[in-house]
Amino acid sequence: MVASTLRHALMGAALGLAALMASAPVQAQSDPAASYPNKPIKLIVPFAAGGGNDIFARLVGAKASEYLGQQFIIENRPAAGGRVAAEFVIQQPADGYTLFVGASGVMSIAAAIYPKLPYHPTKNFMPLAMIASFPLILVSSPNIPVKTVAELVAYGKANPDKSNYAHTSAAFLIPAEILKLGTGLPATGVPVKSSAEMVQCVMQDLCSFTFTDGPPAIPQINDGKVRALAVTGSERSSELPDTPSMVEAGFPDVNVKIWAGFFAPAGTPPAIARKLEDAMQKAVRDPEVSAKLKAMAVNPGRVSSDEFRKIIDADIESYLAVVKKANLTFE
Repeated sequence: MVASTLRHALMGAALGLAALMASAPVQAQSDPAASYPNKPIKLIVPFAAGGGNDIFARLVGAKASEYLGQQFIIENRPAAGGRVAAEFVIQQPADGYTLFVGASGVMSIAAAIYPKLPYHPTKNFMPLAMIASFPLILVSSPNIPVKTVAELVAYGKANPDKSNYAHTSAAFLIPAEILKLGTGLPATGVPVKSSAEMVQCVMQDLCSFTFTDGPPAIPQINDGKVRALAVTGSERSSELPDTPSMVEAGFPDVNVKIWAGFFAPAGTPPAIARKLEDAMQKAVRDPEVSAKLKAMAVNPGRVSSDEFRKIIDADIESYLAVVKKANLTFE
C-alpha cells in the first residue's frame, strides 16, 4: 500500500513537471519581453558618422547596452535630411530590435514644414527617451573679417558671392532662413550629410557660416578653427560663456532650441518599450555620460517618455507658427 501510494505520488509529480515544462514555451511566446533582448539591437542614425546624433548614439548606446546585456549596433543612413532613415525604421518589425535616433529636424520640425511627410513623430513612432536638448551655435570661418552676427550680415551683403551656409536637416536650415528673412542677408544653403561636415565646410572656407549643434563644433571652436558668433535663444551656453545669445546679439527671432532622442516604431510591445526606456533613461542619467554630454554644450534629457511625447507635439505646433510667420515654403 505504501509502495503504491509512493508510486502514484511520484507519477503525479512527474506529470506536473512535464506539464509545467510544456507550458513554459507557450508562456515565453505570449510574453516576448521575457527574453528581450536576445540579440544585438540596431540604432539607425539618419546622418553620417561624426555628427551630433552619431556621437550621442554611440555614447548613450554603449552605456544602455550594459543595462540590457546586448550590444547596440550603429547604422548610419544619411539621405534627405534624415527623412529616408525615418521611413526605413517605421517599415521594420516593431519588435524592439530596430530603433531610431531622431532629432528635431527629422521629427518635429520636419512634421511642421513638409506637408507631404510620410510619417509622424508621435503616431508612427514611440518616443522612448530624450538624449539631450540644446541651442544651436552660429559659427563662421576665422578667415573672414567677422566677429559678431551683425558683422556677418554686413559681410554677406557686401560679398553675396561668398555668402553661403551649410545645413544637413531642417533644424539647421530654419534658423539660417529666419536670419536671412529678418536681415536681408543673401546666403545660399549647401546641403551636406552631417553636422560634422557642416563644421568642416566652414573650416575649409567652403561655407561662410553654419548653425550647428555642439558635439562637432566645440572642439573646433576651442582650437580656433571656427569662430562662435552666437548661440540661438536668449541664454548663453555654459560651455561658451563668452559667446552671446542671439537675443543679446540683437536677433531675438532666431530662437531655435533642438533635441535628440531614441524612438521605436509604433506598435512595439509596451513591456519591451518599458525595458528600453528604463535602460536609456539610466544611461542618460549616468554621471559619466551626463558629464560628457554637458561638455558638448548640451543638456542631458531627463524627461519621461510621456513628457517627451508632449514636448514633440508642442514643438510641431510651435514650428508651424514659425513657418507661417516667416512665410517659408517647403516641398
